[in-house]
Amino acid sequence: MIVRTRKYQLSAGKYIGLALKGVLKQQWWVFLIYFALCSGFFFIPNAWWIIGASIGLALYLLFWLVQFAGVTQLEQSKFLFNKLNYELSSQQILVKLSAKQGMPMKWDQIKRASVQKEAFILFVSKAQLIYLPHRIFNSDNEVKFFETILKRKGYIK
Repeated sequence: MIVRTRKYQLSAGKYIGLALKGVLKQQWWVFLIYFALCSGFFFIPNAWWIIGASIGLALYLLFWLVQFAGVTQLEQSKFLFNKLNYELSSQQILVKLSAKQGMPMKWDQIKRASVQKEAFILFVSKAQLIYLPHRIFNSDNEVKFFETILKRKGYIK
């Protein structure tokens, strides 16, 4: 069975938010480093422990924010922000710009997937993702079928 979705355009702001959340979920250990540096205050009481660690954390977050904002401006990633529709099957994902233009993606290109209450997010890399809101599917059965594909492929439990 092939699931054909309606056209959907991912906004740059939504992309930046999703990609930043994805990186922070993957690199959660950075916050442990932040708290470890802040705990230096208990050994040598000085506000610079907290100030320095906070500046470091802010620069880290700013680095990723600039990276993802830059992706929205690159010419080679402009297709991510066009109106696209998808053909989803158990063999591949076909990303279609029009009826004649499309790009197949094999499932082994997907690094991980996330299921939210309103959408599916497929991460191709840290900077590239496919956002599939439930409203672009034609029926609830198609949503359940796609969720079944993700379970069979081992992306979700």
